[in-house]
Amino acid sequence: MKLVEPIIAFQSALQQIRRDLHAHPELSYEEVRTSDAVAAKLAEWGIPVVRNIGITGLVGIIKNGTSPRAIGLRADMDALPMQEVNTFAHASRHPGKMHACGHDGHTAMLLGAAYHLARQRDFDGTVYLVFQPAEEGGAGARKMIEDGLFERFPMEAIYGMHNWPGYAAGTMNVCEGPMMASSNEFHVTVRGKGAHAAQPHNGIDPVMIAVHIAQAWQTIITRNKSPLDTAVLSITQIHAGSATNVIPDTAQLVGTVRTFTTPVLDLIERRMRALAEGIAASFDAEVDFQFKRNYPPLINHANETRFAAGVMKAVVGEDKVNTNVEPTMGAEDFAFFLQEKPGCYIFIGNGEGDHREGGHGLGPCVLHNGSYDFNDNLLPVGASFWVRLVETALPLR
Repeated sequence: MKLVEPIIAFQSALQQIRRDLHAHPELSYEEVRTSDAVAAKLAEWGIPVVRNIGITGLVGIIKNGTSPRAIGLRADMDALPMQEVNTFAHASRHPGKMHACGHDGHTAMLLGAAYHLARQRDFDGTVYLVFQPAEEGGAGARKMIEDGLFERFPMEAIYGMHNWPGYAAGTMNVCEGPMMASSNEFHVTVRGKGAHAAQPHNGIDPVMIAVHIAQAWQTIITRNKSPLDTAVLSITQIHAGSATNVIPDTAQLVGTVRTFTTPVLDLIERRMRALAEGIAASFDAEVDFQFKRNYPPLINHANETRFAAGVMKAVVGEDKVNTNVEPTMGAEDFAFFLQEKPGCYIFIGNGEGDHREGGHGLGPCVLHNGSYDFNDNLLPVGASFWVRLVETALPLR
């Protein structure tokens, strides 16, 4: 690896920052302490800060030279509403809240890059440090856009990075095109007519209708969608009834749909609605169909992905870079940024969990798990990548 030496020397301080953030997790749009801590560090290093972009988001601005060119680097800041089971010293001090996705590490890596870029300024142009709130379901990226992110901070491209357990620590992984899926949810209520379970002919059974709908929906994936188009339709909840001898009035189907393209999503939503309404009508029942599109698919732009891959290889070595990583059906609201600007989103390997200190939970070190912890060995790697990305994209004249 060819890491930035001053950042290696700064690793201990970055670790302290990261672990402080981990111990004080804040949920979407509640990142007040986190935002204050980030702003204080940026101000300490002489970096101008604009706050309240996307409610609790902020943007740091580092300028050098005379070039009008600019790029953005993004880190997410929010935690998850879940209980941490780790008991080491930096475990969450707030019950029911945990940095179980590594956003504390993402924030610390970008701060590490900010520290070095502000001191050395070996680039010509402007770097916008985008510290985003509410990635975990709150669409903080969209909120920042609505608050004028790209108008107030004009940038030609934007880049993001997420740790990824299971990939060897310090490896960097990316692919052109779709890398993460869209995230969508449905809430469908079948309205029948309740009756005594011993006299089903006096009612309209919403449970059996829901079962028919659930089975029919799977034919969308196998018979309506092209086999070459990837999609997932998962019914994760079925709610109905309160007693063994009562046919209820209603039954509810809840779940998620994931796709890599909007046309496939359009097809699935249209067919789900048609089948649900048609099947319900055939049983003299009614259906309330609600389909919510949360995050669009995350699609990396070709030129920016190739550029980022070249920087990755220069930092960690070609043998530690995978430019054909398998896309995931998970979702990320960085997708909203990529709908507005060219850019690229990458995975940095977090390892298998061997880095965790004593007192960690007995569960796996995977995202959204109570035993997870970010790998602090990645701090100089990720920060060095950000620095080299800036220096390569905005070279001194």
